[in-house]
Amino acid sequence: MVDIVFQAHHSVISDNMRARAERIVNKIAARLPRATGARVRFEEDGPHKRVEIEILTPGRKLVADSRGPFLGAALADAGNRLLTRVQRDRRDKNKKHVMRSRRMNGAVADDFDDDSTSS
Repeated sequence: MVDIVFQAHHSVISDNMRARAERIVNKIAARLPRATGARVRFEEDGPHKRVEIEILTPGRKLVADSRGPFLGAALADAGNRLLTRVQRDRRDKNKKHVMRSRRMNGAVADDFDDDSTSS
């Protein structure tokens, strides 16, 4: 579980909206190693609604925000953006480790050996 802080600027947040935000944050935090806390900011400025999700890990802060006509739509979009970013970061990290292990095991052929024997 992650400590979640909810902030509402010029808007009233229902219990249902808080529960949705908590589910989204917990879903993302489950995919992050060592997530320590999160902040969900709801802002309303007339017809414009904005939601910002910030997840804290040691040495790193991930932030995604979204705007929309409704807070629910903006919350879902911000959650999707953050989840996509976390998944992409994990995929890139795994790709680096695979390439490193291939190089260390000699799976990548050296072109220099072929050229030096032919001359």
